Amino acid sequence: MKTQVKETPAWLLYSILGGLLCAAFFASVSLGTLKFRLWEAILHPSSELSFIFWDIRLPRAILGLIVGATLGLAGAAMQGFLRNPLAEPGILGVTGGAALGAVAVFYTGLVTLFPMMLPVGGFLGAFVSVLLLYLFAGTLASVQTLILAGVAINVIAFAGTSLMLNLVKDPYAVLDIVFWQMGSLADRSFQHVFLILPFVIAGWCLLLWDGRALEALSLGEETAASLGISLRALRVRIVLGTALCVGASIAVCGSIGFVGLIVPHLLRPFVGYRPGKLLAVSALGGAILLLASDVAVRMIPSLVELKLGVVTSLLGAPFFLLLIFRMRRKML
Repeated sequence: MKTQVKETPAWLLYSILGGLLCAAFFASVSLGTLKFRLWEAILHPSSELSFIFWDIRLPRAILGLIVGATLGLAGAAMQGFLRNPLAEPGILGVTGGAALGAVAVFYTGLVTLFPMMLPVGGFLGAFVSVLLLYLFAGTLASVQTLILAGVAINVIAFAGTSLMLNLVKDPYAVLDIVFWQMGSLADRSFQHVFLILPFVIAGWCLLLWDGRALEALSLGEETAASLGISLRALRVRIVLGTALCVGASIAVCGSIGFVGLIVPHLLRPFVGYRPGKLLAVSALGGAILLLASDVAVRMIPSLVELKLGVVTSLLGAPFFLLLIFRMRRKML
């Protein structure tokens, strides 16, 4: 007999996550190679410390919060939609398409003429990947067909990225592309925050809107349809919402993996394994994890600052293998 899962009270869970998020955000704007008191930077707006706080650390922390929340929310939505615990935002090819679009901006040299073309290229790559997804699979495709189409798009994006890396003549451009692909929040400004914010908010709204639909879908497609859930509309909203928020985030920060895989798994037991309730909780958890990882990147002693995507991969790869091992044991 399957034991009933007891949920953590919502007020307690949100209080804990909210407290951890505030602590992670405070650490992000406070800690770094240069140590100073926040009140000194706030009360002396013309000082060098004020510049470091307002123009470097604060936009980096806000961007980390936005991108982390996006990856956590999109991961929970994808796992609920595909009913696959190994799913993550990049499974439909959105991440690969955004990366290819940004690399194309590097390859053509547009980034040297207009730096903000980098996120624009990522946007375009993400939306082209969505168009290809529906071109290959169609709007009435099954979950399995969508996954296969996403795999095909990821292969195409990887091939295109590899081709550009092979053909580029400037070695410094190659280094820029490779470092960008590792993912980072460094050297980002409020201009980047304001650029992606409308797309991210639109994507969040589409994904959070489908909490009830994901609850019904967990009972099966036939049951969801009998409850009045339009599976076709649900697919469009999930895919479009993921493309908007994840594509915008990847376009600005580069490829940051495993956040959308780790966070929903860690928090799922606390919401009683209910996919609808997991959405907002995973957004908070994703923001906490990414901010904490970015603080670790700055505090780890090294000659060159580690890239954020490297740290999340070091955390996520063992977690992914452990998850596969646990699933294998359940199947035996």
